Amino acid sequence: MVSKKSGAGLAAALGAAMLLGGAGAGAAHAAPAEGGAALAKTDVNQALGGTTTGLGYAVAPVKDLRLDPWANSSADVLNNGATVQPENSGLPPVGTDLLTGPLSAGGGPRDLPLVGGLLGALPG
Repeated sequence: MVSKKSGAGLAAALGAAMLLGGAGAGAAHAAPAEGGAALAKTDVNQALGGTTTGLGYAVAPVKDLRLDPWANSSADVLNNGATVQPENSGLPPVGTDLLTGPLSAGGGPRDLPLVGGLLGALPG
């Protein structure tokens, strides 16, 4: 006796096998007839060039996306910076202005110190 759950699973598996079997049989008949058209070889350089160009158009807007919606306004929370001077170590002061400065000026990911250099490797 087959339970309802295993019966449904068996029916789904049988249906999938029939679909896959039908697809395989149909693919065997898909070969071009004698004298029929054949596909040309793909030029890899053109294909990669087209992909790179298309990717550039998709990535370029993300590079210039304004990350701080309140930039150059009185409500900008990134306009405030904090600087710490290590005591008696001779080290220069460390502050947040290096990271928040480009964003509070209305910049995007391209203007960030480390991220901007990495985004330069992407097309666009």
